[in-house]
Amino acid sequence: MDNTYIPRYMDKLIETWLFKQKVIVLYGARRVGKTTMVQKLLGRFGDQSAYFNCDLHEVKNILKTQDPHIIKNYVGEKKIIIFDEAQQISEIGMSLKIVHDTFPELQIVATGSSSFDLANRVGEPLTGRSLTFTLYPLSLGELEDLYNRFEIFSQIEIFLIYGMYPDIILSDIKSRPIFLQNLVENYLYKDVLVFEQLKKPELLSELLRALALQVGSEVSLNELSVRLKCGVKTIVRYLDLLEKSFVIFRLRSFSRNLRNEIGKKFKVYFYDLGIRNALIDRFASLDRRDDIGALWKNFCIVERMKLNQKNGIFVNTYFWRTHTGKEIDYLEEGNGQIRAFEFKWKGEKYKAPKEFLDTYAVEHVQIVNRENSINFIF
Repeated sequence: MDNTYIPRYMDKLIETWLFKQKVIVLYGARRVGKTTMVQKLLGRFGDQSAYFNCDLHEVKNILKTQDPHIIKNYVGEKKIIIFDEAQQISEIGMSLKIVHDTFPELQIVATGSSSFDLANRVGEPLTGRSLTFTLYPLSLGELEDLYNRFEIFSQIEIFLIYGMYPDIILSDIKSRPIFLQNLVENYLYKDVLVFEQLKKPELLSELLRALALQVGSEVSLNELSVRLKCGVKTIVRYLDLLEKSFVIFRLRSFSRNLRNEIGKKFKVYFYDLGIRNALIDRFASLDRRDDIGALWKNFCIVERMKLNQKNGIFVNTYFWRTHTGKEIDYLEEGNGQIRAFEFKWKGEKYKAPKEFLDTYAVEHVQIVNRENSINFIF
């Protein structure tokens, strides 16, 4: 495995918020690069910094005391400290609040591979005291430190199969399926299993596989309930947990004016396609697959999410469909405007639904294909 560090957009963003009396909370899936990123950050401060792995019992026991002076004596006279995988600490939000309020000059950075609401209720204790950020798998733009744009786009098919985890990008192609299978089996939703004490952990795996097979399609809770032989409430709860672990995200339907628009529907996408493909053990080349359209759609939406994060653009995102089957893949709503996009791997022609164009202030629906995608995802 190459030890090359690929600079992340989040590096500079977090640096701008250091020492402004805010606890910085960095979320992201396991193995997405959080630890490497914060250790690089600490390197700037030398002996004035300290790193603590919250998986270790010693660190857990110190933080659980919630005694600011015991914690301060433990971390020493440092300027900045990192608590890595902080979701391992019960009531971590209160612990961080107490230390922050007692020693406001101390910069605390906490990372978590799941939304801390899974077990720790970090939000309420740190209200007004924290800034939260999410680290995604690598983006195409971040790869420019390794390749030029032509080289990056020549590898798009590989990214659609193996995803964008740092370890994947820096490994040889034969190692990639092994890494992904290991990640799925041992790390992907470890926090959910530990913190939620799920009675049927195998159900979580079955649900993920079912979602992987219908990525980019509307999800029916009732159909999943029947297929997996469990209640709808259980499905809803597991979907929520998977979102909080940064495995999947939901794209909800857009419905405002038309009587025949569908409402309260959603589609499920994966933050990383390598994970999706590993769940169903599907690493075949694209010329041997029947899911290229779904892969391309998922890839474009996730890369767009990363690009918007880099540029500080905040939009609401949806898909749109009528009961008669007319559909638009992806909408962005922000600053009073709606932007609409349709994803086509091979650049097929597409005619936007007249009902949508007549009802909403959208000039046109942009087709995003391999040839023109650079302006959409780069």
